[in-house]
Amino acid sequence: MRLVVQRVTAGSVTWDDAGTPQRATIGHGLVLLVGAAGNDDDPTIKRLADKVIDLRIFGDEAGRMNLSLVDVKGSALIVSQFTLFADMSRGRRPSLLGAGDPTRAEDLYLAFVERFRERGIETRTGSFGAVMTVSIENDGPVTLVLSSDDWPTRV
Repeated sequence: MRLVVQRVTAGSVTWDDAGTPQRATIGHGLVLLVGAAGNDDDPTIKRLADKVIDLRIFGDEAGRMNLSLVDVKGSALIVSQFTLFADMSRGRRPSLLGAGDPTRAEDLYLAFVERFRERGIETRTGSFGAVMTVSIENDGPVTLVLSSDDWPTRV
């Protein structure tokens, strides 16, 4: 699993569902771009979700990053992002073979979302596999990248 985590003052995602425009929004919290691979499993999903939920990346009274999403009662907007598995080591077109089976990836993505809800985080999502537009008001900016596997990023 690969994640891009952004601390935000606001975030939204829009998409079209059979001709009907859809939108999900949050205020203060985190926007997460999430890529799941076929070799991910439930313990990995739970570990990464808990890691993000408990990251101390929000400012305390002294302005130090010392508070978690739970501490600030923030929300999460979780958007599927299979292109996090793009291999750019050859040529100019990304190879997306590492993203794995979409059905399995969707199950893993939904389990990740569910873990946030189990932990009491107000959580919104986009639509898995849809073409979406994501708007992010990055706060800080604070952007973190997490991965459960070795992530070769050379080009």
